[in-house]
Amino acid sequence: MDAKGRMVIPTRYRERLQERGDARLVVTIDRDQCLLIYPLPDWEEIERKLMSLPTLDEHTRRLQRLLVGHATDVELDGHGRLLLPQELRKFANLDRAAWLIGQGRRFELWNEQRWDERREQWLNGEEWPGSLSAELGSLSL
Repeated sequence: MDAKGRMVIPTRYRERLQERGDARLVVTIDRDQCLLIYPLPDWEEIERKLMSLPTLDEHTRRLQRLLVGHATDVELDGHGRLLLPQELRKFANLDRAAWLIGQGRRFELWNEQRWDERREQWLNGEEWPGSLSAELGSLSL
């Protein structure tokens, strides 16, 4: 990240985005204090699903408020950079040292120190549930 809050998307990811023919992305917050970055078509699908959930459920409303309420459209410039709004950079405590983690149809953008701490917690088994869900238990890696 540079001093103006612009982040460069690595070439390998940028090429995949360009293959889809769209340089428009959506950035929102995550409860792990990182940012989630989605290609616009993928975000629109997620937003539709989120907003179709019953709003009388407290957890649903909270998720809608956080994810949809903070969703911000951004666009890659000709150099593969995107400008992150100050509010989102502040939320994720982003400065020059950051990690962009590919997660299938989205990216996660982490403050480097926070990423290192969380990764160590996960690798050391901290915050790991006692048993895996049926879906995870049946997964073969």
